[in-house]
Amino acid sequence: MKKYLNPKELPSLPSAGKTKKETNEKVSFFETVFKIARTVPRGRVTSYGAIADASGLKLTGRMVGWAMNAAGNAKPAVPAHRVVNSKGELSGRHHFATPTLMQELLEQEGVVVKEDKIANFKAVFWDPGQPTPKKSIKKKA
Repeated sequence: MKKYLNPKELPSLPSAGKTKKETNEKVSFFETVFKIARTVPRGRVTSYGAIADASGLKLTGRMVGWAMNAAGNAKPAVPAHRVVNSKGELSGRHHFATPTLMQELLEQEGVVVKEDKIANFKAVFWDPGQPTPKKSIKKKA
């Protein structure tokens, strides 16, 4: 039987080819995924595939899922509960401390979940590859 590496036990993470300005060391694809996941607004969700597309790297949704599995140890924290599969299903729920924690965290942010699936997925989906529209500032009369 083939053994796979546990991402939590890796001494150094695979390189994505980008460099950090201050140390000139390579940035891992994990760090790239985590950085994108940290931008998902409260009350919104994105998918593994959307993060893969937004990364600019040759990542697949499955690779993003692998990185999100290791997100529990990331500093600063990564809101991994906001990342679901392309159908809006809470496919990563079993990687949380309890199988219901992902749903509980989403519901605390106002996201409706029914039978382990985002009820209004299209309405709360946030695409990290699209620019966020700026809120219009209303001028007082």
